[in-house]
Amino acid sequence: MITEIEKAVLIDVSKFTPEIAVARLIEHAAEMGASDLFLVSNSNHIAAEVRHHGIVRTTAHIAVEQGKKCLSYIKANAAMDLTEKRRPLDGRWIYKKPDGSIIDLRINVIPTMYGEDFAIRILSRGNKLFTLENVGLSREQMQTYLGWINSPSGLILITGPTGSGKTATQYASMIKLNDGKRKINTIEDPIEYAIDGLRQSQVNPAIDLGFGELLRSVLRQSPDVIMIGEIRDEVTAKTAVYAANSGILVFATLHAPHAAAAIQTMRSLGSPSHFLASSLRGVVSQRLVRTFDPATRQEFDLDDDNDTFDEVKPWLAAGEGKKIYAAKPAPSNQMTGYAGRAGVFEVLNVSKAIRHLISEEAPIKAIRDKAIEEKMLDFRKAALLKVARGETSTEEILRVIPSEQLLADVE
Repeated sequence: MITEIEKAVLIDVSKFTPEIAVARLIEHAAEMGASDLFLVSNSNHIAAEVRHHGIVRTTAHIAVEQGKKCLSYIKANAAMDLTEKRRPLDGRWIYKKPDGSIIDLRINVIPTMYGEDFAIRILSRGNKLFTLENVGLSREQMQTYLGWINSPSGLILITGPTGSGKTATQYASMIKLNDGKRKINTIEDPIEYAIDGLRQSQVNPAIDLGFGELLRSVLRQSPDVIMIGEIRDEVTAKTAVYAANSGILVFATLHAPHAAAAIQTMRSLGSPSHFLASSLRGVVSQRLVRTFDPATRQEFDLDDDNDTFDEVKPWLAAGEGKKIYAAKPAPSNQMTGYAGRAGVFEVLNVSKAIRHLISEEAPIKAIRDKAIEEKMLDFRKAALLKVARGETSTEEILRVIPSEQLLADVE
């Protein structure tokens, strides 16, 4: 079923050759600011869909015969095997727009009941998201985070589910540090953005070249800063802690439901608590929420005795928290009422007291409670701040952040 919003952004590619049809789909997705373009095979058509601000929306329906030609055209440009239709495939296409700008496309293909499905990650070069000022950290969190990344050594962990903006935060951090005075090495899977000044390496499972082996080699390159795409195994976890303890500033992502839980994840991967405690600077946990279009958002005054934002009053500036806002769909924001996305963060600073708790292998709840006692903004308060400052809606917060993370007491 196509909604009225989806109808407003549908494009017609039925009259075009496969080359022009694919170009229109890619450029339309890029102009929208979509992160992904999907081409999915159905019984009577192939649908083009985009992930726009985290929401999947249909942009075109293509006749089966024309759709198959479009898929083959994409495969050919991504150097994929045109005859292979039974196994998953991966490819890359550096797409050049008529104006000379470049869109880096990462393509994955899987066989399905009605044919092949394509997932195309859209990586527009020069993305403005990769500045720390744009990722969504609050004023207080930014001050804490800048203290970490300006440290000469230590481990900084960035956690969250797939699609939560971890890579954007990592790249923004590297760009902030990339002043020509530091040697910065990255280990990625894959390299998503080529950035001048960074020494970027990519894992290669085909030859059993993983994060652990690459990390050990990078240590012999005498880096000042290392960015690890993801800690997945015991070797990488232990080596990252060793590197941080040996005088290198290490950034790494991993999966954990909230900031304090990252410590348990590192423990489960074999990192000794004593060495983890001595190396860890802090943990960032994040989710991405859609943010209002300031030109169209609707505002509603709150009563003077309204206590909605009492929990976050200490963090509110004068005039904030007096109104509540809602999205107003309009053509300027692709009919959604939202104009972009930003992160909601927990930023756990490893103080002397928390370092002691980690070293003593204290339960994660004790570490989290101590961090909140030391004024850490947990997801609940960070989300309330976004709403109080008119950046997003309560509905969007509830859509993105698991309800258990919004409770006052999280295990």
